[in-house]
Amino acid sequence: MAEQRRKLRLGELLVHQGLITRDQLRIALTEQNGQNNMPLGRVLVRLGFVTESVIRDIMARTVGQESIDLNQVLVDAEALSLVPQTFARRQRLLPIAFNAEKGELTVAITEVFNLAALDQIRAMAGGNVQIKTVFAGQAQLDDFIDHFYGFELSVDGILREIETGEVDYQSLQQDSGDEYTQPIVRLVGALLVDAVKRGASDLHFEPEYAFLRIRYRIDGVLEQVRSLHKNYWAGIAVRLKVLSGMNIAENRAPQDGRISLNLNGRPVDFRVSTQPTIWGENIVLRVLDREKSIISLEHMGLPHDVMAKLNLMLARPEGILIITGPTGSGKTTTLYSMLAKLNVESVNIMTLEDPVEYPVALMRQTSVSESARVDFASGIRSIMRQDPDIILVGEVRDRDTAEMAFRAAMTGHQVFTTLHTNSALGAFPRLLDIGITPEIMSGNIIGILAQRLVRTLCTNCKEAYTPNAEERLLLGGADDPDLTLYRPVGCTACSNRGYKGRVAVLEILHMDADIDELVARRASPRELLEAALAKGFRTLADEGLQRVLEGVTSLSEVARAIDLTSRAR
Repeated sequence: MAEQRRKLRLGELLVHQGLITRDQLRIALTEQNGQNNMPLGRVLVRLGFVTESVIRDIMARTVGQESIDLNQVLVDAEALSLVPQTFARRQRLLPIAFNAEKGELTVAITEVFNLAALDQIRAMAGGNVQIKTVFAGQAQLDDFIDHFYGFELSVDGILREIETGEVDYQSLQQDSGDEYTQPIVRLVGALLVDAVKRGASDLHFEPEYAFLRIRYRIDGVLEQVRSLHKNYWAGIAVRLKVLSGMNIAENRAPQDGRISLNLNGRPVDFRVSTQPTIWGENIVLRVLDREKSIISLEHMGLPHDVMAKLNLMLARPEGILIITGPTGSGKTTTLYSMLAKLNVESVNIMTLEDPVEYPVALMRQTSVSESARVDFASGIRSIMRQDPDIILVGEVRDRDTAEMAFRAAMTGHQVFTTLHTNSALGAFPRLLDIGITPEIMSGNIIGILAQRLVRTLCTNCKEAYTPNAEERLLLGGADDPDLTLYRPVGCTACSNRGYKGRVAVLEILHMDADIDELVARRASPRELLEAALAKGFRTLADEGLQRVLEGVTSLSEVARAIDLTSRAR
């Protein structure tokens, strides 16, 4: 009786939402009685009344669960190893991701309240593992249990498999149902999973004369992880191009694409770029992992005085806030973190980006596009007619964009943007060079942030030592006998790098009436610096060396990211 009520509830939900008619529901219930009580959702799919994805999403909402499309999932071999195939098939579930740091196993399942099965999985995985469930369609789940358990998914195992067989390039070019029979498909998937699990921000596939080099950028530093024979490259390149929607026949011109997949139990995007080289196409994938890239200001590990300055600047209702720094210095992450603090229902935030990397609820985000004839300058002009409170301009590159951004700031809007300079004070000559007059800069700039990212020392293995005379001089502690610094060592927790994670180092120039006056009369950089220092301004070098004294990072790491030569004189 309870089962009949559940069937009717699903049917009624579909009817109520206009997805099927009452006649179709009656047909499905009659058909179900003749099919040995096959689940109603499967009957409706078989009759062609709805798709399985519709049933999956409706059921997930009914039980308050997140739903998942297994077609977009790359399963983690480590997760599969925790649950035997016979158990997974019997209980109709599929382990798809294992996060060792959190101790969390993500399981796709059709019966989310099957507590007995979840308890058994917890026991198999070691007892302390947290189980996260996501709702999957039943027919799709049955198919993918066969798929993933039936094939080798580790990189080494797939490479051994390839060495003993032939690659069918024709099948790589088609999205066929049996694509997992192709080891190259699984090899690319395994490399993507591996890169995301290791926390890589970029994957480089670099062909040489006789081999393919694969490197990950982890914590801002490139690291070689694999070297494969050049015979593998043609298949890998085709697979990456198919996934990212590129032209597989074009290999003499650069191309750009995007891949959206579900890795480690969460959606992850990749921005893909190809570049022809003398040994073949070089392919680089930028990992756009929203969960790791959009973090709150409070969780960025910033010192209290830096947070206080940021909060003071964010409280100003109009003006332009500029973040400067080289590519890869975390400017976009900091911008999003600041906007996340201001992103509430009562505020209209509109962005212009090239391209939009992380979709955020409530924000109205627009990609700059040549094909749609939307550039930064015309985009700002259009946004001004959309009643914005806050405007994010991805980058100020030319005079038109800069003038429009300042015009928006002068008409009562908060404007956030980025600029390529080496320091906060370097923004003034750069804006002058673009064509912004000192009179317009004065009074309209809230503040300027210069940013760098430095790797943090692994807390498990960092080693204390006494600095030498040169290091003492840099740190301004020449006479301090108790001065202690830390250096990297390397252990299993940090994969023998000595570092784990990164932290932002910020140089903040908070504009006030005195500095505005200096800017308006074109004061020299030295005058501006002296005035800023008198008001408590700390340079990137000062902030970086403070992190060294706190034991957060090493002196060599700060010297890698920040120019310390001026302090060594």
